[in-house]
Amino acid sequence: MQNKIFKYGRYKYNYLLKTEDRKTFSLVVTPEMKIILKTPVKAPAEKIESFLKRKWMWLEKQLQYFKKYQSVKYKKEYISGESFFYLGRQYKLVVKAGKQAQVKLFKGIIQLTSTKSVNNKANNKKLLNDWYQSRIEKKFKERYEIVLKKFNYKFRPQLVVRKMSKRWGSYLTGKKIILNPELIKASTKAIDYVISHELCHMRIKRHGKSFYKLLDSKYPNWRTVKERLELRLGGI
Repeated sequence: MQNKIFKYGRYKYNYLLKTEDRKTFSLVVTPEMKIILKTPVKAPAEKIESFLKRKWMWLEKQLQYFKKYQSVKYKKEYISGESFFYLGRQYKLVVKAGKQAQVKLFKGIIQLTSTKSVNNKANNKKLLNDWYQSRIEKKFKERYEIVLKKFNYKFRPQLVVRKMSKRWGSYLTGKKIILNPELIKASTKAIDYVISHELCHMRIKRHGKSFYKLLDSKYPNWRTVKERLELRLGGI
């Protein structure tokens, strides 16, 4: 990606320009107020400028919307009332005391039962993280098996879960498919998209026309899913 500047009247915007093998323009504003413009590889500068001018009002509204709710990055306290994402949905955390430590998912609620004080934030965090981990192992394996069948590969890469700072997934040539555990907060469609993307790299290493053609055949409408993933969780 390239760092660019767009000026419109007294307004000035810093944005990231990403050229891809595509025919249309795509403008995204993440909750972190990061502006990403995706364009065809050979899009002329004047066409890019014209597109941004047409989208200026929408762009400014998006920035103002996110700015309204923007604050210093909130550090989770793991107490009742906070919200957490799971499989693309936002749930309210409810912490209560009980004789057995457990985490259950209800309609719109993640209910955490603790044998210790409900205000024991460290214990609440551990219980919730353990619950996420169990869901990660089950859900990622389930989706991996389903998506892998679409490719008919003779070689079966090992599925690994590993925290990554800048990627949702990665493929280690001839060895492993790596998924970021944060994906458990995204939708099932998003998980399938990331797995599909990495499995395509088994056949084609670099992003290009042939790569995206293969991805289109294995996971139609992936662009919409990808953009929703970036908007919902803000990218990595």
